[in-house]
Amino acid sequence: MAERNEIKGDGGQQEVWTIGRILKWTEGYFQKAGLDSPRLDAEVLLSHVLKKERIFLYVHFDQPMEAAELAVYKDCIKRRVQHQPVAYITGHKEFMGLDFRVTPATLIPRPDTEILVEAVLQRLKAGTEAEGSMIADIGTGSGAICLSLLNYLPRLQAVTVDISPEALAVAEENARELGLSERAEFLQGDMLVPLKEQSARFSGRLAAIVSNPPYIPRGDIAGLAPDVRAFEPIGALDGGEDGLDFYRRLLAEGAEFLQGDGFLAMEAGIHQAQQLKALAESLPQWGRCEIIRDLAGIERVVVLWKK
Repeated sequence: MAERNEIKGDGGQQEVWTIGRILKWTEGYFQKAGLDSPRLDAEVLLSHVLKKERIFLYVHFDQPMEAAELAVYKDCIKRRVQHQPVAYITGHKEFMGLDFRVTPATLIPRPDTEILVEAVLQRLKAGTEAEGSMIADIGTGSGAICLSLLNYLPRLQAVTVDISPEALAVAEENARELGLSERAEFLQGDMLVPLKEQSARFSGRLAAIVSNPPYIPRGDIAGLAPDVRAFEPIGALDGGEDGLDFYRRLLAEGAEFLQGDGFLAMEAGIHQAQQLKALAESLPQWGRCEIIRDLAGIERVVVLWKK
């Protein structure tokens, strides 16, 4: 907390900082710093420091903070006003009702990506035989997509790929914490290359390929919020000049790994879904195309079925 007079009394005596008082002060401080969700950020960070659920903060509004707790919380505040994402400060992010470890090596899971997971869940559940087979998650990051699918489809197997060994280490840790390690395989490499290297195992074997690839056009990176631009891995954001580089590779190479009734499900950026549909229509290996909107009405997920 930058203003020392806010922490100590006029006579230098240590003041009593209750949970309620520190939350109110932090909310105002974050507002002045221009943060988008000052109250929520304050609550999440304080819950992290106290190792309690957020409801605890309201039930124990008048509880005094200990000096050691204030010191840790002060450091969290300093990091947040420098626009470090809350998830990187706490090391955790909730996604699909599950707790995932995240680090600066991984993209922070977004609510929009839950639309992708829900779409895949619904389509795999449509056939019990598909639930007992394997999917591939390309660009897995923290593992949030594939591990959520494994959690909610108990017979499913998954192979995950990421070019970053640091990201794969986080995904493997999340798999262990969620008790899913036995049903997940982690391969390091560029997009579909690890599957090609083991084509005898994967060619024509997958029920689905899922991916949330980098899709921000390169020229738009500089205009992203500082929380994203300065802290999240650029390699997980930069989709090339038009944002479609990684989609082109998935569309060109993905069908060979799918079963006859398999599908490719991808998260898409704003205004990209129709472009992806057009790309798929130009290729002979893709048939039916589904486009799914998010809660804001944005075309967010593209599902392509192998012809």
